[in-house]
Amino acid sequence: MEAVQRRRITVRGVVQGVGFRPYVYTRATGLGLAGHVTNTPEGVVAEVEGAAEAVLRFCERLAADAPPLAVVDAVDHCAVPLAGGSGFSIVASHTGGPARTLVSPDVATCADCLAELADPTDRRHRHPFITCTHCGPRFTIVTGLPYDRAHTTMAGFPMCADCAREYADPADRRFHAQPVACPACGPHLRLLAGRPVQEVTDVDPVAGARRLLAEGAVLAVKGLGGYHLACDAGHAGAVAELRRRKDRGGKPFALMARELADVERLAHVGPEERSLLTGAVRPIVLLRRRPGATGVAEGVAPGSPDLGVMLPYTPLHHLLLGLPGDPADPRLLVMTSGNLSGEPIVTDDAEALERLAALADAWLTHDRPIHVPCDDSVVRVCEGEQLTVRRSRGWAPLPVTLPVEVPASLAVGGDLKNAFCLGEGRRAWLSAHIGDMDDLATQYAFAGARRQLESVTGVRPVLFAADRHPGYRSGRWAREHADGRPLVLVQHHHAHVASAMAEHGLDGGRRVIGVAFDGTGYGDDGAVWGGEVLLADYAGFTRFAHLGYVPLPGGDAAVRRPYRMALAHLWAAGLDLAPDLPCTAACPPEELRVLERQLERGLNCVPTSSMGRLFDAVSSLAGVRHLAGYEAQAAIELEGAALEAGTGYGRGYAFGLRPPAVPGAGPVVADPAPVLAAVVADVRAGTAGPVIAARFHAGVAALVGTLCGLARDRHGLDTVALTGGVFANTLLSAACAHDLRGRGFTVLRHHRVPPNDGGLALGQLVVAGAAGAARATDHPQQGEAHVPRGTRQSA
Repeated sequence: MEAVQRRRITVRGVVQGVGFRPYVYTRATGLGLAGHVTNTPEGVVAEVEGAAEAVLRFCERLAADAPPLAVVDAVDHCAVPLAGGSGFSIVASHTGGPARTLVSPDVATCADCLAELADPTDRRHRHPFITCTHCGPRFTIVTGLPYDRAHTTMAGFPMCADCAREYADPADRRFHAQPVACPACGPHLRLLAGRPVQEVTDVDPVAGARRLLAEGAVLAVKGLGGYHLACDAGHAGAVAELRRRKDRGGKPFALMARELADVERLAHVGPEERSLLTGAVRPIVLLRRRPGATGVAEGVAPGSPDLGVMLPYTPLHHLLLGLPGDPADPRLLVMTSGNLSGEPIVTDDAEALERLAALADAWLTHDRPIHVPCDDSVVRVCEGEQLTVRRSRGWAPLPVTLPVEVPASLAVGGDLKNAFCLGEGRRAWLSAHIGDMDDLATQYAFAGARRQLESVTGVRPVLFAADRHPGYRSGRWAREHADGRPLVLVQHHHAHVASAMAEHGLDGGRRVIGVAFDGTGYGDDGAVWGGEVLLADYAGFTRFAHLGYVPLPGGDAAVRRPYRMALAHLWAAGLDLAPDLPCTAACPPEELRVLERQLERGLNCVPTSSMGRLFDAVSSLAGVRHLAGYEAQAAIELEGAALEAGTGYGRGYAFGLRPPAVPGAGPVVADPAPVLAAVVADVRAGTAGPVIAARFHAGVAALVGTLCGLARDRHGLDTVALTGGVFANTLLSAACAHDLRGRGFTVLRHHRVPPNDGGLALGQLVVAGAAGAARATDHPQQGEAHVPRGTRQSA
């Protein structure tokens, strides 16, 4: 008689909400095994009993043949006593104990569901909430673990008999699909309009919404992770009105297109972009515009070289853009976050009616609650590789695997583009995008997101990490909530470099040359850093080189008015603020007089080494952009101008290099004065703005190569990490990487984690982990602990 055995199998990873229990059921019954499978806070746990060979076959390829949305981290199995019995079942989930499983992100509507959506004979024809085991909402509807309908916002929608039958049928695509729904059991869509707001009942909600959009209305549309504001992207008046209402400045709007062909008419789409646009995540993809392309109002992305485009990722989006046989327009929509600029995305229905009342003409909403706010992710492609600009829907809350162990920790990130990070052991969970912390509503959103992510990860922090900036609201929150737990303060650019190292799996045993270029970061000397070359590991850093200091006149005023930054750079370089220069002409005469006195006396002129501010200065000096309506606008338009120049622009501008007075006793200083002088000469010679922009980009890339070469010569390091928000500029990133590789360096660039402050918390987490709770000598009440190996400045 063949030997019989029983084994218990525990599967950890993203294994709930992805069809793993139905997969286990099918695999076990196919092999003639008895037993059961269940969800637990630890993961999926199964017991199988039968012939020893069949049990072995069941265990051998359990991970390899897993459902497409599953991410299996580990499979453990052990022998348990025989229990007898026959048949295999999915049993009720076990609750209790710490959460150790991983929640799936939200997933775009699959092809099978789309076919049913468009099929007039299907009972879910035009159902805005069609979903199955392979697609639909996950993270944004989860209220607890294990992942069952009772622990989602679908708990309030009892399944009708037909849905219940599908849910219980192992042969059905909706077997144990928790968000399963149909027109009979809900959720239900509503169109609200008018003043006072009332439900529109004389027309189908989607048909009514499409008609309003075609007429030029602005619509608030409830999505997976919050409300969008939508309008017809080809309707210039509607786009302009939305921009005015949202107080958007010149910041580009994101677009949603009906199908890929609509995108390809507007922008260049390579194979990597195509894969991102049509995959399961469906982020906003930044694409280079096609010259002369029509169909999009000029006000969608004024002055930007890119269009941010995504394809529909929910059934409602597909309906809103039209199914076959529907009226043709609109087939291209502006889809921007439902909020005023700087505020968190709106998720609550009552709040949407209040906060969006001045922004929207009508609301297309429904009665399925959103539990977790989640903005759209934003990516671009750089040299054939993904570069994540904002990591949110579709990727949150998937963990990042760490190369080093960290204690249970919370890193709170920065104040701009805030995302925090929880970590424990070899896993780190970056939150979805939170926003800018200068808004009180964003701070509330931060606190709520932290509670939710702690609940689904089971991480209970014993160590906090924050930026060293004394005025950051994120840091203040950490100090107020540490409650006696150690708080490690991490220098801003060190965190950027550590983030790149962690993403690439470096264990910190060897230092890297970290090139950290951004707009603002608090320096250890009290200056505003941002043009840094650090020799760094997780335990500390040396400031090997930096951009020369110039005054930042008026702080934020210089950021909003790049001409002030240009004038400050000219003044610092000893160049005349002559009226024939574009930046001088852009400055009102009275402001110019005050600015000159301010620079001479050093009033409210904190020194800065920011590369981002140098990009702003050159943008204004070259006549590209004098006023910034949104973050990095001047730099983005300078990149766009450089792209117009092609390759025939000649040599790049050269920076000066000042070694420390005593070798090894301070950093190398990269002097921008020669660059400013060369730009002035080109402006006066009538050189076109795009040529100046291209020469500047080439000069910065050459500077990076030169400084990294010096660092290698003096310290023997050969790995370079390019990080900070400036490296979202793909033209600069590609030029630097090409030059560095030509010099024999290994180059690390961000792919899955943003190079900007959205990735800052990951770096804070691993630096704080290296410091360790025991090495943080002071508790927050007595003064926070810095990284033990303090900043060293030497070449």
